[in-house]
Amino acid sequence: MPDHYQTLGVDRTASADDIKRAYRRLASQHHPDKGGDTQQFQIIQQAYDVLSDPAQRQAYDRPQPEFQFGPGVNFGFNFEDVFGMLNQQRQARVLRLAVWITLRDVAAGERRMVSLATATGAHTVEIDIPQAINDGDSVRYLGIGPGGTDIVVQFRIQPHSHWQRSGLNLTVEHAVSVWDMIDGGTIEVEDVLGNRIAVSVPAESRPGALLRLRNRGLADSKGNHGDLLVRIQPTITYPVPVEIRQAIRESRGK
Repeated sequence: MPDHYQTLGVDRTASADDIKRAYRRLASQHHPDKGGDTQQFQIIQQAYDVLSDPAQRQAYDRPQPEFQFGPGVNFGFNFEDVFGMLNQQRQARVLRLAVWITLRDVAAGERRMVSLATATGAHTVEIDIPQAINDGDSVRYLGIGPGGTDIVVQFRIQPHSHWQRSGLNLTVEHAVSVWDMIDGGTIEVEDVLGNRIAVSVPAESRPGALLRLRNRGLADSKGNHGDLLVRIQPTITYPVPVEIRQAIRESRGK
């Protein structure tokens, strides 16, 4: 096979404009109408036809190998076709299942053993739970099933009575003494992983106010972090101390 780059006198990394300029220069020199050699002009033209077309140039730069099976017998294999057929076979052999996980699993991104029921019996495989995955998202695990099959897992997240999720942010309600809401104080909040965090409640906080704890929500595999939002609601602990009741009476003029 002729070296088309050498024919045009350009490098293999030459741009389309470089190839066009080289062709025009050589075509002007070797055109038969100007006394040039017809065979040489055809070689130049062929080189330009291949290298000026992106698809033909790519095929020329990455030729498909041929395999020799015997004297005078060549069988050419297009590996893209072969890989395409293998991929179709893999698609046909995929196993699908749904796995229920908790919000804590979403936060931790831990490993989990799951069971597969197939025609050949029950199988157990281990999968990684992606951090911050969303309810209903599917993940494909390559070659971990029986006989090297792929497994597609759809993750379902169990609803939580305590936490509310919005993207990477988590919101939780927390009861706060009415006295702390009036005069300020400190409460202890537990995050979704069980870590306990001391949180300051500002004086004169309103019922339903949100206290934002930066980067204490969910984290994904890209290093992004959400916030933990604590919605405070007042509560009164009984019995109310006598001195507080007396102070309230005095403030009301009783």
